[in-house]
Amino acid sequence: MATLLYNNRPSLRPSRALSAMLADMLREPQAPAAQPTPAFVPATDVLETATGFELHLALPGVKKEAVNIEFLDGQLLVSGNRPNPADAVKEAAATATEAPAETPENTPAVVAPEAPAAPKFRRTETNYGSFSRSFRLPDTVNVKAIGAELTDGILRVTLPFDTEKVTKQYIEIR
Repeated sequence: MATLLYNNRPSLRPSRALSAMLADMLREPQAPAAQPTPAFVPATDVLETATGFELHLALPGVKKEAVNIEFLDGQLLVSGNRPNPADAVKEAAATATEAPAETPENTPAVVAPEAPAAPKFRRTETNYGSFSRSFRLPDTVNVKAIGAELTDGILRVTLPFDTEKVTKQYIEIR
């Protein structure tokens, strides 16, 4: 009677090959960056309602003072800046006051608080820096009634339809 050996080499066993294949498939498609990029394009949802359009731009951590919205030649331009936390710490450290070098003998020396060290990015998945996004608006939008609101990191821009403009009309033949 003959003894059959099936794949006696452990490196070629099917279970290990399947595990390696699954690990390759589930690996992240892009390696995360170690440093944030200087600019980005915010993710945007465009919705159409019965009264007009709505733009929802994802801007987490952006203050409303840092956002500019302009309309020019049929285009709506949304731009601004999301500050990098490492840069904010560096600016705070630069503006920190230092203790005077010479103090009289009877006056206690004032010790300046140490500026916090800037954090090091180990993994960056969010975007920092300047951003800009433009949208071509249709003629049916009332430009004078455009409104914007920034709450919970979402910029909502409402673009109402112009009810005075006629976009479609049936003409009767006499």
